Amino acid sequence: MKIYKIPEATVMRLSVYSRYLFQLLDEDVKTVSSDEVARGVGVSSAQVRKDLAYFGEFGTRGVGYNVEDLYSQLMKILGLNQRWNIIIVGAGKLGSAFALYQGFIDRGFSIKAILDIDENRIGQELDGVEIEPLELLNNRVKEHKVDIGVITVPAVAAQDVTDKLVAAGIKAILNFSPSILKVPADVVLRNVDLSVNLEVLSFNLAFNN
Repeated sequence: MKIYKIPEATVMRLSVYSRYLFQLLDEDVKTVSSDEVARGVGVSSAQVRKDLAYFGEFGTRGVGYNVEDLYSQLMKILGLNQRWNIIIVGAGKLGSAFALYQGFIDRGFSIKAILDIDENRIGQELDGVEIEPLELLNNRVKEHKVDIGVITVPAVAAQDVTDKLVAAGIKAILNFSPSILKVPADVVLRNVDLSVNLEVLSFNLAFNN
């Protein structure tokens, strides 16, 4: 089944399911029902079954899912059974926080290079990775076989950085800048605008009061 036929919301829920299953593994839980998964992550059991049905048959009726097997299958579906190399462009506060977050390693993501144009930052280290000049982008992408580019630069520089990442062969980009970026059709772009998420929260607070 082609991934583009899978709703993005389903993929996001699969990630949440996998985290919940990891907690169950840590608690030495052997089997779990769709109802229990649903309660654990805050969705309906019908939604859990529908999401999993995109990828085949899981579990046994009346018994439930084997936690270890289902977790392994979800990690494979999400591509987290392999290592993905990351390059970060922008070593300011947001880029530094991203680089220092330890949770990425557990999920299969490895930060291989951090680039910036600020001479005051170049030469410093973030969790053992030296901040280097932006001019080294092409070299580092090739050297580390980078899969994903992360943009944490000001909006005014975001499109130029995006173009450089695309030119270097990057096919997946995570953009934290508050800028609408243009990429070729074969490049996957994911935007994370923190202000938009805050505005969604403010809307819900205002609308429900």
